[in-house]
Amino acid sequence: MPITTLEDLTLAPMQRLLGLDLGEKTIGLALSDTLLTVATPMETLKRGKFSADAAKLDAIIAAQGVGGLVIGHPLNMDGSAGASAQSARAFARNFAARSPLPIVLVDERLSTAAVTRTLLDADASRARRAAVVDKMAAAYILQGALDRLRHLKGK
Repeated sequence: MPITTLEDLTLAPMQRLLGLDLGEKTIGLALSDTLLTVATPMETLKRGKFSADAAKLDAIIAAQGVGGLVIGHPLNMDGSAGASAQSARAFARNFAARSPLPIVLVDERLSTAAVTRTLLDADASRARRAAVVDKMAAAYILQGALDRLRHLKGK
C-alpha cells in the first residue's frame, strides 16, 4: 500500500498501529491499543540491513495484530527535509513496496528532546535514559498520531 496520511488512514476493527522512531543505530517501537487511544513503548531494535529489520517488524506486526505503521519523519526546524528525513522516507518507501500495510509519516520534530526532558525531570540515570529514549520517542510520536486521529474522527 502506498504511503498515506492520517486523514486517509483506514484500519480494520481491533487492529493496532505500530509507531517507529528510526535512528541511525536503533528503531524505537511503540504499540497502540486496539481502540487507538493509548500508545505504549514496546522495545528498541538494533538496526541492521533493511531486509533483517523488515523481517523483525513483520514478526511483530503478525504477533500483535498491527494494521498500519506510523513512522516518525524528522524534519528540520524550518520544515525542510534533511538527511534523517530522507532516510525515514526511504525506509517507508522500501517497507511499503513489500507490505500491504498503510504507512503514515508523522512530523516528529523535538520528540526525542521532549522525551529526554521528561526523563531528566524524572531523575532517570544516563544509562536508563539511553535504554528507553528510543521506544519512549516512538510512543510520543504514535500518541500524537492517535490524538490527531481522534480529533479527525470527531469532526
